[in-house]
Amino acid sequence: MKAALAGPEGELLHQARRATGRDRGPEAVVAEILDFAAELRALGAERYGESAAAAGVAVPGIVDDAEGIAVYAANLGWRDVPLRALLTERLGGIPVALGHDVRTGGLAEGRIGAGHGADRFLFVPLGTGIAGAIGVDGRVEAGAHGFAGEIGHIVVRPGGLACPCGQRGCLERFASASAVSLAWAEACGDPAADAADCAKAVESGDVRAVAVWQAAVDALADGLVTALTLLDPRVLIIGGGLAEAGETLFTPLRDAVRRRVTFQKLPEIVPAALGDTAGCLGAGLLAWDLLHAGSPTPTHPEVTT
Repeated sequence: MKAALAGPEGELLHQARRATGRDRGPEAVVAEILDFAAELRALGAERYGESAAAAGVAVPGIVDDAEGIAVYAANLGWRDVPLRALLTERLGGIPVALGHDVRTGGLAEGRIGAGHGADRFLFVPLGTGIAGAIGVDGRVEAGAHGFAGEIGHIVVRPGGLACPCGQRGCLERFASASAVSLAWAEACGDPAADAADCAKAVESGDVRAVAVWQAAVDALADGLVTALTLLDPRVLIIGGGLAEAGETLFTPLRDAVRRRVTFQKLPEIVPAALGDTAGCLGAGLLAWDLLHAGSPTPTHPEVTT
């Protein structure tokens, strides 16, 4: 996990990382988060002469932002963890914001990253899975039940590969970094090959890699056109591991989306700008929002995790 002290302009004043401790069980992960946050707040007081005035935390899985509860996270073994209340108590009663990791990263990309200045954006990170963050006027839409933006579970290949969500043919089964890694490992006969290797092989002209890559791009374009038909974003921000391929991804992806658009307005399709700092920056923005909504911008730092 990553944590930081963030300033009023979104700058990261200090960053740190440590293991989640999930091998010791879900309670150990919560304890690590609480300890990490407390240590970071103490460091801020020592270094800047005053303690952080608020904290923001971003977690995976299903999140109830309003109630501050980490509802469910399969990888961490969590169910209904009152994380905001626990952090508020551990940090001496300061306000704490809890957000979903992808939506929080999307908030940062929208406000201070690749979507800066756009009134409507869609942030789509392509990693182990595919998620999305819907940006509207400087905030990110969570939906009525906290599920907004789950673009990875748009069905793009009906009857296709089974997905852990219970459907078949979901987008993330064809266009995530892990899906490309699996397809390329099978095509090239090297079980250790991954999506980055596939991108390099595409650049060298390997016809097998080109076929795997184009299949992923086509599936991604199908999913994205469905999303932009529904949401009409001004900017479409693509991040995650697969986006690190640069124009090897973006050139064919822009072409594929353009070919599929009919009446829709084609958004600008851009790479994410903040990399793996987006989550910390977004958590910092959530914390600042708690502090200075309708008030002058404070000068003290806040903890983000």
